[in-house]
This record gives sequence, structure tokens and C-alpha cells, in this order.
Amino acid sequence: MTITPDTYDGPTEVDFHFDVMCPWAYQTSIWMRDVRDQLGLTVNWKFFSLEEVNLREGRKHPWERDWSYGWSMMRIGAVLRRESMDLLDQWYAASGKALHVDGNRPHTPDVARHLLEEIGADPAIVDLSIEDQSTHDEIKAEHQRVIDSGGFGVPTLYFGDTAIFGPVLLDPPAGDAALRMWDLVLGWLEFPHLYEIQHMPRDEKKIFETFRPYLEARDWVSINRGKEVGFEAQAAG
Repeated sequence: MTITPDTYDGPTEVDFHFDVMCPWAYQTSIWMRDVRDQLGLTVNWKFFSLEEVNLREGRKHPWERDWSYGWSMMRIGAVLRRESMDLLDQWYAASGKALHVDGNRPHTPDVARHLLEEIGADPAIVDLSIEDQSTHDEIKAEHQRVIDSGGFGVPTLYFGDTAIFGPVLLDPPAGDAALRMWDLVLGWLEFPHLYEIQHMPRDEKKIFETFRPYLEARDWVSINRGKEVGFEAQAAG
């Protein structure tokens, strides 16, 4: 039976771990918001750091740097979340669109301040988040939660204590199709030993065209380019 808002009786709350810098997580977040709005779900936005999980030996941890791309953006998000989850939701949506759709650089302090103004928040939160060392602790704890579950990237969804990596989406479905995708995701919960299904091969040209704004706006070299870097924005987180 196809899920409808009137007949839905599944989970009403989900934790969604993300890194603003991950293009795949951003695509999935668009779908997640559509499902949330249709079914009245509660989405708890949580953090995960690609900078940390992909850290090369001898490099500084992201919390050891004055400013560190995705990590610093999540520190801003941590401050916003203390006021309300809705503010973090707006921040993720605005900063994700800026990077992955518009090709801007929300991972720079000046653009981050501008985006805060766009969502009606105080741009001084950028400096506050840098000064507040406890923001590191929030991100570390949520990152470690995924690692301790055997996770390695984002998007990672939690239904209670059950974690699922994905869905990894290039074209986020909307409307009825979004609900059908949600039904498929919930189906995974019935099979704890179903670990992986993939389409083969990937449409590399379509992936490149979709992620072109992100590729042009990033200020780091990823592992995709075959060069040594401190932060690798790997495909699928």
C-alpha cells in the first residue's frame, strides 16, 4: 500500500546526520524535508564531519584550526540549534543551496554572515560560534555517534538506535514519489542484515552536471582529483 498522509502510521521522528559540504547529503535533505512536510515528521538535524573522517595522518583535526570549512559551519549551526531546530533547518537549507545550487562559498565567514542575515539571524553568531569552545563538543559527540555505529559518511539516518546510510540521491523525488521513497527506506528497517543495494554503473556525467556548482565553489581539492588534501569531499560523503 502506498503511503499517504492520511494512512501513515510509521515512525514520526528521525535523526538526520549531515555535513553542509556534502553534495549527496544536501540532495537527500531536500527529499527529507518534502517527506517531513507531507507526513508531519520531526527531523532532528545532527552533525557529522567529512573533514575528520577523511583526515590524513599528520594533519590538524578540524577543531584545532581557527576556521575549518564544514566544521566551522556546523559550529554556527550548533549555536542556532540551541535556540531552535527550525533555525538550524533554515541554516542548512540556505547554506546548502548557496554552495550546491548557486555555487557560492558559504564556508567563508563573510558569506556565512550574509546567509545568517538572510534567515533573520544575527550575523555575529559567526564570531560567537568561534569563541564558544563547547560547539566543538556537540559536533564531536554527534560525529562519534555515527562512527560508533559503524558509519563512515552522510546522509546517515537514525530511527531510534537503528542507523541507515542513505538514501544517496541525485534527483530528490517530491510529492507522491517522495513518499514512495520513504516507504522503501522504512522497508530496510525490517531486514537488519540487508546491507547494500546499488544501481550499477553510476551516471558519472549526470553526477558531474548536478554537482558542478559545488565543484566550482569549493576551496579544497578532493580525493576525486587524485591529489593529497586535508579535506576530501568524497562522493556519497
